[in-house]
Amino acid sequence: MRAVPAPKVWVTGLTVGAVAAVVVLAVQADKGTKPSVALTSRPSVSASPSPSARPEPAATAVPDASGTGRRIVYSLGEKRVWLVDASDAARRTFAVWPGTVDPAPGTYSVSLRRGEPRTGSDGVRIEHIVYFTAVNGVNVAFSNAVDGSSPPPANGAQTGGIRMKTADGSALWTFGETGTKVVVVN
Repeated sequence: MRAVPAPKVWVTGLTVGAVAAVVVLAVQADKGTKPSVALTSRPSVSASPSPSARPEPAATAVPDASGTGRRIVYSLGEKRVWLVDASDAARRTFAVWPGTVDPAPGTYSVSLRRGEPRTGSDGVRIEHIVYFTAVNGVNVAFSNAVDGSSPPPANGAQTGGIRMKTADGSALWTFGETGTKVVVVN
């Protein structure tokens, strides 16, 4: 008996898998249910990207009540930041993890920047710190964790850090020079 060459086995496996997927979809269609998986048009030999590597969807528009001109817009309700250029076009938007202390809606400006890593009030090493206000003695600032992690629960502590992914922190750091307008909306 002759052994089947590896490429034929691979192609046969792909064919069997495709036929099985079509059968499952046909049965589901016959029952009127939607498939629970999406099929791609070509097989992939690479691993799926991690959730953090996926690009954000073409997110929401810049909030209407956020003013005009070059600014950083922070939405308390959406937990999202927009970097808006002078033509009022959003150049980047991303989700954030707010601290336990929220600034009041209004207009502020970047007052201080700290690029070197430090320890945040929650004990996490942070960088790209962009301060814009204080609430009852708690500094409120944008930053990202050096290790890229999301912040742990505050355990009752008052924290004013608005954290973001590392790439977003770098973008905000570059955009948010001292004096840049920061608009906080609900």
